[in-house]
Amino acid sequence: MAITQAIANNFKKLLLEGDSNFKQTGGDKYKLALYTSSATLNSATTAFTATNEVTSANYTSGGGALVNNPTSLTAGVARADFADLSFQNVTLTARGALIYNTSSATTNSAVCVLDFGGDKTATSGTFTVQFPAPTSTAAILRISG
Repeated sequence: MAITQAIANNFKKLLLEGDSNFKQTGGDKYKLALYTSSATLNSATTAFTATNEVTSANYTSGGGALVNNPTSLTAGVARADFADLSFQNVTLTARGALIYNTSSATTNSAVCVLDFGGDKTATSGTFTVQFPAPTSTAAILRISG
């Protein structure tokens, strides 16, 4: 089992078919689900799955809703970004996450896999996923030519 950071191959295809909208207002709805180290997630992941998702009294299967930040374009690099996401009063251990589109014509289609680089824990506390600065070299989703 392994979690490998990647943009989902299926997302790339769906993007070219016009199936994803990252507008801050009126865009598609995205969620982030947390996974244990037993999960297998990579570029071949096509959709959300509850298999090996973390469990906690205050964590709901499917994860949490992401808030779209404005898209941007600088120096030929287009970027999409989300506000940081926190799960309150949880006890869990997560190795990675899946961002997926809940508005997609293909239900709960995977966008990207995040590998935390190791297990991250929260014990009766807050678990926060911090997104990198939305720059042309660090944004969580970026397209360049």
